[in-house]
Amino acid sequence: MLLAISLLVLASYLLGSIPVGYLLVRLFRNQDIRSVGSGNIGATNVMRSGGKGLGAATFALDVIKGAAAVALAAYVAPNIPEWAPRNVEALAAVVAVLGHMFPVWLRFRGGKGVATGFGVFLVAAPWAALSSITLFFIVLMLSRYVSLASIVGAGSFPIFAYFLVHGDRPAFFIAAQIIVAALIIIKHHANVRRLLSGTENRFGSRTQERKPA
Repeated sequence: MLLAISLLVLASYLLGSIPVGYLLVRLFRNQDIRSVGSGNIGATNVMRSGGKGLGAATFALDVIKGAAAVALAAYVAPNIPEWAPRNVEALAAVVAVLGHMFPVWLRFRGGKGVATGFGVFLVAAPWAALSSITLFFIVLMLSRYVSLASIVGAGSFPIFAYFLVHGDRPAFFIAAQIIVAALIIIKHHANVRRLLSGTENRFGSRTQERKPA
């Protein structure tokens, strides 16, 4: 059991840690996305840097890598009979999001986990994930703040999961929902400060190349 769990943790981390935004911008624009705008490797910064198609691809692939980690967990769960299947999926979900946020390939400086978080729960709790992403887009359309939409979407997920996830709901499965939501919100701490000060960029605004310190 310990070997199976260890291998799952490693695979989930490696899947989550794939720096999609960094790789796409490096490949197609020969540019380091970390030197542009906020310096974040996520879809929003990729899009704001002028790469709308690359931004969309970054979002999609970040979702897919999160979903793949949890799908892998669901596949191997029968080999870990001591754990409830949803706990196995929850473990992979948390580790994949941590991998995205703290990728070893980029000195543990990654994205904020919104797309990957959506991906992991799209498999583990699909109706709750779809409800959260719907709320995300509603807030985005009304406010044009991606950060605010991300915070509201992440914060709403455990609530949607409480009402929309049926069947066995072990404690760690519930805890993982709260952990992932909290991680995403914490990762937006700088955005919260800018929102409060009125200096946060709205969706559609283009960022400039970062000046060296």
